[in-house]
Parts: sequence; C-alpha cells; structure tokens
Amino acid sequence: MTTSSAPGVRRLAGTLYAYAFLGDLILLYPLYTLLFSDTGLSVGQISSLFVIWSVTGILLEVPSGALADAVSRRLLVVLAPLFAGAGFALWLLAPSYPAFALGFVCWGAGGALGSGAVEALVFTELDRLGAAGRYARTMGRAKTAGVLGVLASIVLAGPVFAAGGYPAVGVASVLATLLAAAVAAALPEHREARAPTAGEEGADLGWLASLRAGLAEARADRRVRSALLLVPGVTAVWGALEEYTPLLARDTGVAESSVPLLLLLGWAGVTLGGLLAAPAERLTTRGYAGLLAFAAAALAAGAGLRHPAGFALLSAAFCAFQVATVLADARLQARIADPSRATVTSVAGMATDLTVIAVYGGYALVAGVTDNAVAFVVAAVPYLVVAAWLGIRPARGPVLAVRDGPR
Repeated sequence: MTTSSAPGVRRLAGTLYAYAFLGDLILLYPLYTLLFSDTGLSVGQISSLFVIWSVTGILLEVPSGALADAVSRRLLVVLAPLFAGAGFALWLLAPSYPAFALGFVCWGAGGALGSGAVEALVFTELDRLGAAGRYARTMGRAKTAGVLGVLASIVLAGPVFAAGGYPAVGVASVLATLLAAAVAAALPEHREARAPTAGEEGADLGWLASLRAGLAEARADRRVRSALLLVPGVTAVWGALEEYTPLLARDTGVAESSVPLLLLLGWAGVTLGGLLAAPAERLTTRGYAGLLAFAAAALAAGAGLRHPAGFALLSAAFCAFQVATVLADARLQARIADPSRATVTSVAGMATDLTVIAVYGGYALVAGVTDNAVAFVVAAVPYLVVAAWLGIRPARGPVLAVRDGPR
C-alpha cells in the first residue's frame, strides 16, 4: 500500500466500522421476542415469524447479489438498513401478527440486499487503492464492530425500556437504521452503475452450472461432504436458540428490564468463543467431539436450572458453540477445491438456513407441549448425536487437517 492510498483506506475502514456498529445497534434485538409474546402471539406463531424471516433471506439472496452487480453497490448498502428500519416501524405502528410478518419480510430483504454488496464494495475499493491484502483484516474488524453494536444494544435496551417501554426501544432502533444508511452513503464507490450485457446474462445462467459442479464435488469428495454437513450440524441449532433466549430468561422470574442483562452473558460467551477459535485449531477430531458434548451438557444444565444463574452455563455453552462453528467453517474452507469454493460454501449456508427453519418448527412443537426450558434441553440432543458420530470415527489428528484419509 502506498502512502498516498493510506488516507483512502482509513476512510473506507472507518466508515465501514461505523456502518457495522450502527447496523447492529438495534435495541429491539433482546426484546422483540418479548414484544411478540406480550402482543398475544403463541410460541408457534413466533416460530412461524422466524421461518418467514429465514425464507425471505433464502429466496432473495441470489437475486440481490445479481442486482448488486448490475447497479450501484453503495445504493444497496444504503437501502439495506432502511428496509430493516421500515420493518421495525411496522411493529411499532401496528403490533399484530400480520405487521410482524411483513416486518420480518422487510428485515429479511434488507439483510439480502446488504449481503454480498458490502463485501464486493469493500474489496473493489481496497483493490483500487492497492490494499486488497487488507480485506480480511478490514472485514474481521467490521464484524467485531457489529458485535460491539449488539452488546451496546443489550446494555442500553434495559434502561430505555424501563423509561419508555417498547415504543422507546423501537424508535431508538429505527433511528439507528437511519444513521447506518446515512453513514453508508459516505462509503466511497468508484464504479459506474450499468445494466448487465448479454454476455453477462449468459454468465448468470452459468451460475446453475457452477452450482451443479459444487454439488458434484460434495458428492464425489467424502472429505468435502462430511465437512459441509458438519457446518449446519453445528451452527443451526444454537443459532436458532438465540431467538428464544429472551423467553427463557423471562421464565426464570426476572423482570423484563433485567432480561437484556442475562442475554449479555450469552453474547459475552459468543465473543470469547471467537477469540478462542485460533488456539482451538489444535483440537483433534475427538477433542472437537468433546467440545460439542461439553457445550450440549452446559446448554441442557443451564436451561434446566430454570434460574438466572443458569445463564452462566448457557454463556459457556455459547462460547463452545462459537468455537465449534468457526472451526467447522475453517474445516470446510480447507477442503474445498478453489474453483468450487463459493458454490460449496453457499450450499453449506443454504443447508444451515433450511436446518434453522426445521429447528424453529421443532422448538415450537416442544415448547408448545412443555415449556421453553424443556425445549432448550431437547435442543442439546442433536449435539450429543454429532459428538458421538465424531467420537466413534478413527482419530485422524487435528480437526482442521486437510488430508485426513482417502476420499
């Protein structure tokens, strides 16, 4: 990177970090499940809202990526938080199941618009500045800024809710999305908006061929196939459970204003898990299985206590799950052949989203018959199954080893 490009890199990075922080400074995060419940929705209805959210993202992910290549990427990055803010505003103006559902469609659309567009814009600008090698560092710090935004929202949600209830929390969330959009408008973009040419349309059709090639690799390569299946097997259940932790927290008997404090323990565990992922790369496959078994036991024990103190165990479980998730993704990336990397990774992502939807349905069924604590305990069982599956396999060294046996 030349000296002349350094100010441009700093401007890009600083604007991106502010955007990531504000985009996750949503005070509704720790409370929107309680809003749904207090409006009179059942656990089954709440789960159906999460399904609508997930399906919207799945359906719009690829079309929004194509749109990002056809028009200004910065425009899509600006629109992404505005769509989310529109959804939150709907929840405030007309709290009801239809409004909640439409709000999740808006939120899902906003997530799809930003996904891919942010990464493409940042890489293109860094490459223009001769600093493409800083992409991973820049995006990693942006994700950290997003986590800090979530943590700040959890800390602020309690006192803001105590002062003004759901309306105050909702207004603050909408304001954060407006600020995020304003910051996004300051992102640099040296790329002219244009419509795709006929040749590029053909390239779009080639995406199906790429998808088939990726699926063929997953079928033919046992190592890739097992690594691909491990991603949703590790990520989906605990990722879905995060949506229900406010209900579990309230069931312990704490006041609603104290719920965000319990959720803060969980997010602290997630943050610590990200930091521990690097040293955990030394784990053997059986050690990785032990990590999953520990996480499952901590999850079940923490929920089974039905006491605020149980969230300390849940924090430990989420920490272990985050470590396992990062290692599962790294394991997959280490085994994919470069020509099919994006395709196979997208298949893993779609498999995770579909599994999450199944978890929502299962959770609603179990919690509807029993309660939230029992549903959390039952959710630990799949991890014990995955741990047992990994544990009975022959030990092959570190879990991230690429050459761990014949294909």
